[in-house]
Amino acid sequence: MEHAATYSPRPHQYFAHLATERFKVLVWHRRAGKTVAAVNELLRQVATKPGGLGCYLGPTYKQTKRVAWDLIKKYGQAYGIEPNETELRADFPNGAKIYLLAAESYDSIRGIGLDYAVLDEVAMHPRPAWEQVIRPALADKRGGALFIGTPAGRENLFHEMFQRGQRTDNWWSQLLTCEMTTALPEDELEQLKKEMPKADWDQEMLCDWSAAIRGAFYGSEVKQAETEGRIAAVPYDPILPVHTAWDIGFSDTTVVTFWQLAGAEIRCIDCLAYEQTALPDIIKDIEGRYTYGKHFGPHDLKVHEFGSGRSRLEIAGSLGFNFEIAPHQPVRDGIEAFRSLLPRIWFDADRCGRLVDALRLYRTEYDTLTEVYKLTPRHDWTSHYADSCRYFAVSAPTTGQRYGTIDYSRQRQGVI
Repeated sequence: MEHAATYSPRPHQYFAHLATERFKVLVWHRRAGKTVAAVNELLRQVATKPGGLGCYLGPTYKQTKRVAWDLIKKYGQAYGIEPNETELRADFPNGAKIYLLAAESYDSIRGIGLDYAVLDEVAMHPRPAWEQVIRPALADKRGGALFIGTPAGRENLFHEMFQRGQRTDNWWSQLLTCEMTTALPEDELEQLKKEMPKADWDQEMLCDWSAAIRGAFYGSEVKQAETEGRIAAVPYDPILPVHTAWDIGFSDTTVVTFWQLAGAEIRCIDCLAYEQTALPDIIKDIEGRYTYGKHFGPHDLKVHEFGSGRSRLEIAGSLGFNFEIAPHQPVRDGIEAFRSLLPRIWFDADRCGRLVDALRLYRTEYDTLTEVYKLTPRHDWTSHYADSCRYFAVSAPTTGQRYGTIDYSRQRQGVI
């Protein structure tokens, strides 16, 4: 076994460890050492609790392992941990444990009781991971949590937590730009500023909440909808049929979006997400909610299940629920189709809030080899919501129609 690494915190890390609030939010620039500080805080909090339980939660399982596992093993030797490589679990001599977990699979970790949790890159987490799983898991033990990351726009959970840390008892938050720490030498910062795109520099090094999200497909269109007041109260109109669009998860999340068409105006009135839920149960849940028109589903509805030998299309049909299969088009074409509809879409702020968050964050990734953004989307929790919208865009009777400019000054005064 290698020698235990010694953690010598820098001044800003040391100050963060001294904060005694139960919930702490660290918005630090890249390379400021937030992951190292978070791992050591997690180890320190869990090591003192015999039989205790902690977790390090990143957006995806692969990302969590990449950024945290080696650090947990490195600094955990000072506490006598035994790493379990198969389960990515650190076992302490007193029976305490730390698990590496993924926010994208939050439903699979329900029911645990936690003493401490670290949530990394919180802006990329689906909101229920914290609100429905991790926060309740901390309740009976009065456990604490540490949230770390860099900004990815204002309209997400991470920004809300940062604001909460500024004004709520038992919460504490801190924002540190590259100019506020000594983590990187000045000459290196000068060179980075010259080489990095301005949006990247503002977001990653200056921790600017208003910086554009890199590689976002719908960022400007969602911002425009917000500016024009199209993310508001959008009531169900019983005169108009409701069309649904489905992204059906075979092992994870199924997302159903609900749409009404009123001339040039498209209204997204509802959005529901289901975790590891059978198709018949979802159909039963949405029956009777609205008066329906058409139901649009993905091409793989035709695939036959191994157990029943029937396709999901056939299963739905046997329940009186008939899908129309979305055209089998390249993903990028579908993204462009939905982007063209966005200037005409109104979103209900309450029922579609999570959908709007997902659309704002849905993005591609930068290919460091070719030095361009990839054509394919990044697959995470946002893609389920975006795919449902994409199926609607390529299937609904809006594609190819031409309308005049919508007068948004007539908000909610009738059909536009």
